[in-house]
Order: sequence, then C-alpha cells, then structure tokens
Amino acid sequence: MTARWIRAALAGLAVLGLTLTGCGGADDDGSRAGTGGTLTVFAAASLTETFTKLGKDYEAAHPGTRVVFNFAGSSALATQITQGAPADVFAAASPATMKTVTDAGDADGTPAVLVRNQLVVAVPKGNPHQIGGLADLARPGAKVALCAEQVPCGAAAKTALAAAGVRLTPATLEQDVKGALAKVKLGEVDAALVYRTDVRGAAAELDAVEFPESARAVNDYPIVVLKHAGNPDGARAFVDHVRSDAGLAVLTAAGFQAPPNR
Repeated sequence: MTARWIRAALAGLAVLGLTLTGCGGADDDGSRAGTGGTLTVFAAASLTETFTKLGKDYEAAHPGTRVVFNFAGSSALATQITQGAPADVFAAASPATMKTVTDAGDADGTPAVLVRNQLVVAVPKGNPHQIGGLADLARPGAKVALCAEQVPCGAAAKTALAAAGVRLTPATLEQDVKGALAKVKLGEVDAALVYRTDVRGAAAELDAVEFPESARAVNDYPIVVLKHAGNPDGARAFVDHVRSDAGLAVLTAAGFQAPPNR
C-alpha cells in the first residue's frame, strides 16, 4: 500500500464532506469508456456560474455523462489535489495556484490559459458610500472585505493596492471571492475587492467601481487535465469544450476576457 494511495483515500473522504454540485444528467458509475461516466471538475469559485452552464451544455452533448463540480478558492483546491483528492480537471484562478499542482507532478501536460479576469470594487446598488477608487477604501470608518492573500483574488488585491499606494486594514479576509462578495450583499461591509465577473453576476444588488490599477493585477485562469484522472478521455473532452469558441462565448458574456492567444 503506497503513501500516495493512503493520501488519496483520506483526501477522497474529505472531499465527500464538501458541497459538490452536479449538473444533472444520467447517474453513471464512471466505469464506462470514452467520454461517458462521471467527470469531476475542481474549479475556482469565480467560475461557478459559467462552469455550471458549460457543464450542462457538455452533458447535453455527451449523453451518459454526469459532470460534478467542486467550487472553492483555488489555493484550497490545489491543496486537495496534491493530497490525492480524486479529480479529473483543475481550473484555477491564477498561475501561482496552478503551479502548486504542476510542481507536485499532478498535471497531465501543460496548463492552458482559459480566460483572464480583472478586479473591481463591489459596492451596494447606487454606491451609497460614494466610493470612486481604491483611495476611498482607506477612508476612516470604511469597512472593506478582501480575499485572503493566499487566494488569487487576495493576491491580485494586494498588487492593485500596492500599485495605488493605498494601505488599508480590511474588516474581513475571506477564503474565496464569493465570500467577499456576500459580505457586501449582506451589508456587513461597504465594499469589497472582487472580480468584475462576480459583480456582473450580481448586478441586481451591486454596482462595480472600476479603477485603473486593476490593469496591474489581471489574473490568468489556467486549466489542465489531472495526471491521476479517473476519466481522462472525458477530462480532455471537457477541457476542449470549455476552450472552444462556444465555451469562450459563454465566459466572455459573463465578463471574462479572452486570453492573448485568442
């Protein structure tokens, strides 16, 4: 019994405790050859809405396939993968978190940049606190949510704030971008530094304040088939699906930017 087998078994039990979102489709045991069966995709929290749609589209095009997602902060997902959690595809919100997986030898091939994303300041509808840029986040009494530094949105926020010469003490540090966004929705903070795509998806409740320093903190989103994928054929087909012109159209409609090579 190898050490990796033991790690995989333990990580697999841990993953069972996570909230895994399936897209529907046939309930398959994953044993079928080809692109059928169950496909497990670990993806950055900011991809939740778009990948859920792309997963449904993929299932419709591949009868007998069930796509199961684990959405969370990229750093947490990378750790789960390197500890042996069973997954077929990893889509991260930064090259740094993907590097954790490639350095551990858990990627099958070279990751490809899927899309890019950029930060905005999320504020309640109507911008009641009149926030016009990063400097306003440091005003006395301002309550701001940031992602933790080890999370891609937190690392990007740190870069943007440094570029603007702004220092602030956040009211809260969240483990993924959805957590930071929720703090604004609930009225617990005045603003949060999150991705443009997340605010666009919550346009009924929130407004986005653009700021020039965000151009210094653009995040590339790499995607890769995992080396120990239980469904490698399905994994490769899914990656091709989300990187296709149709897949890119879904992603860019949500506010993601096409990668430089597209």
